[in-house]
Amino acid sequence: MKIGVDYYPERRRSSLWEKDAEIMARTGVKLIRIGESAWSELERQDGDFDFSLLDNIINIFSKYKIGAVLCVPTNKPPVWLYQKYPEIIQIDSDGTKRKGLSGNRCINSPVFRNYAKRLTAQLVHHFSVNLSVSAWQIDNEPEAYPCCCNVCKEKFREWLIEKYDNLERINKAMGTDLSDIKYISPPSDYPDSGNNPALCLEWYHFKSDSTVDFIKEIMLIIKRQFSKIPVTVSTRFKENSPDFYTLYDSLDFVSYNNYPPVKISDDKETVYSHAFELDLMRGINGKNFWIMEQLSGPVLENGIISPTPKSGMIMGYSLQAMIHGADTVMHYCWRTALSGENMFRHGIFDHNNIPNRRFIEFSELCRKAVQLDILDKTYVISDAAVLYSPEVDDIFKTEPQTDGFSYINQLKQFHSAFTRFGANVDVIPPDSDLSRYKLVVAPSLYISRKSVTENLYRYVINGGTLVLTTRSGVKNENNNYIPDIFPTVFKELIGAEIIEYDAIGKEERIVRDFMGNEFKCSQWCDMLRTNTARAYAEYNDSEYRGMPAVTLNRYCKGVAYYVGAILKSDFYESFISNLMIQTGIPKLKGLPKGVEVTTRTNGKDEYICFFNNSKENVVISFPKLMYSVFNSISKDRLELKPFEVDIIRK
Repeated sequence: MKIGVDYYPERRRSSLWEKDAEIMARTGVKLIRIGESAWSELERQDGDFDFSLLDNIINIFSKYKIGAVLCVPTNKPPVWLYQKYPEIIQIDSDGTKRKGLSGNRCINSPVFRNYAKRLTAQLVHHFSVNLSVSAWQIDNEPEAYPCCCNVCKEKFREWLIEKYDNLERINKAMGTDLSDIKYISPPSDYPDSGNNPALCLEWYHFKSDSTVDFIKEIMLIIKRQFSKIPVTVSTRFKENSPDFYTLYDSLDFVSYNNYPPVKISDDKETVYSHAFELDLMRGINGKNFWIMEQLSGPVLENGIISPTPKSGMIMGYSLQAMIHGADTVMHYCWRTALSGENMFRHGIFDHNNIPNRRFIEFSELCRKAVQLDILDKTYVISDAAVLYSPEVDDIFKTEPQTDGFSYINQLKQFHSAFTRFGANVDVIPPDSDLSRYKLVVAPSLYISRKSVTENLYRYVINGGTLVLTTRSGVKNENNNYIPDIFPTVFKELIGAEIIEYDAIGKEERIVRDFMGNEFKCSQWCDMLRTNTARAYAEYNDSEYRGMPAVTLNRYCKGVAYYVGAILKSDFYESFISNLMIQTGIPKLKGLPKGVEVTTRTNGKDEYICFFNNSKENVVISFPKLMYSVFNSISKDRLELKPFEVDIIRK
């Protein structure tokens, strides 16, 4: 387990570099990430390359046995490049050019691509004999941004032709009757007629594919010289996130920029934990991942400086990432910038360079990370999985269904319910091999793809327990309605059909389960008619009182549940608790609210990791004495402060 920092020598005077390396080595830092936004330093004028900055840093830090993650800084082109070639600037949907430097380049621009590839080739050639480069990072948080420049429009048309072969098939897929391919444009070009859902879906896939193609092109340049050094790109959930699964398909490992909230919500319906995001990163390729940017101080949110991380957060959130599968955590950043656009994104050290509370906590984290070496050969085995679809996530941003509807929040509510009972959870793509899971939750599979549908049927037929939810099977793979009773392709599987639905928004209804427990629902209500299914819960008010809201259906060797309403968190906890009992998934009873448990194993030993992700002190009692890895003693209970972690060897 390694702890590192993001380091920006271009922002600090050179007299600090050696001192920083010495302090980091003494503290326990193993890696630095450099060059992420340094293009203007590396190529001050067109074709005038100077890598002495990176040379000096790598030479200094290698003396202290600190390796380097070397970034290709294509996310922030220099000002001279924007001024010389203004056509590389992204064009917003309203036809205006985006402002700022970071992330505002059009990755489809041939001019930008050529400059990006040239920079990469120069970096690779220059550092081809340097043994201190531990990994390469391409770009930073690349977005599938909807650039509407003429280059992107033309490439979109070419992409459609390549996918569908001809205009006739394009028209059929999108429900249009265009006479010429030149009339196809991004959805934003048709503001008066609204957005064609099929066109929006194709536009999303094109944007994502463009991002993936750019990253892959840069990766190949690096791999020609550095075939054995791992290459990645750091990512983060954003408004225009690309398809994470295809993004990392050709890269060596997943890396994520992790900024958990510093303000803990008192609203019990708000899932503030980043456990879902961390499990998703692990689930992208089923392997451990890296954190390339980890919360270290106040950040800038919508132009306002956020509160400072509370005591315990810097260590606790880092350890949370590690116990969920991050084997390297890089903190953003070592020293806070004195000027520039990132001067309000605070690092471990503030602007005065004086060691502070955050540095002391970071130092303790580095010491604890050494004890986590016992987890190096362990892995997370999950009995449960939640299925995440990037295309469905994007679709619901343009087709929000009803007031308050959130696809991601549904996934997080189910994931949080598993967490409430100490269960490991994998967050994986819908076409994954599901055979190893006892319980699979697939919220709102809005788009019906044959491969996914067959995968879910096969899973249940072979004895699996599946949970589907409202807004499943609504559209075909082109995002057009399926002319059938909802949930269309899943009717047989759930043994029921939707005779009517009600988009109630922020109104509330009451649902009563088979045990007489009542729960509130809002946003959406499906009125179900059972065929082979039976009711797990029914509506208990309004005009659809007595109608099924949640059903269960035994299908071949397995069971399929359908949750036809969006409910509050207490329902999901009750529901998942019952399903864990029925499927034989072990439950930890009596966990205090906010405590997260992850179990890791090497096939012989098991390590139970407890994280108190709350503002309160908690006590967890054990049925027998258990050995604490951090304290090196046996305990019959844990007493955890807010954001504290302990690991018990079972």
